[in-house]
Amino acid sequence: MPAQPKAKKKENKFYSATGKRKTSVARVRLFSDGKGEIKINEKPLKEFCQQKVQQDAIMSPLELCGMAKKVDLSVKVLGGGIIAQADAIRHGVARALLAYDEMLRATLKKAGFLTRDARIKERKKFGLKRARRAPQFSKR
Repeated sequence: MPAQPKAKKKENKFYSATGKRKTSVARVRLFSDGKGEIKINEKPLKEFCQQKVQQDAIMSPLELCGMAKKVDLSVKVLGGGIIAQADAIRHGVARALLAYDEMLRATLKKAGFLTRDARIKERKKFGLKRARRAPQFSKR
């Protein structure tokens, strides 16, 4: 039997980036030829983030660059709370857009999407109850 020609697989080019916020880490894949689908941990955006504020935070870099309907996103996010995860995804999306097109740097930088929010929880110190809370003082 003659060998059948293999069907050519359409390769979907993607750009990957990592975004962080507090203890959340988001690994973002941006697919250049898409229809605007966003999957976060294998769930659609509206199912993953019920609140409009988090959905807007994730979409803001795409809308700023006018890429909301041109690219697809696949995101894996771990750690932290829902708000920190949304901010980590936004940071990762901005970095992936930068990998896709370097000309977007000025726009994303001006909006503050490329800056990593370095605020984390302060550690507890010895002799204190929490990071800064001292034991109650008693005069007598």
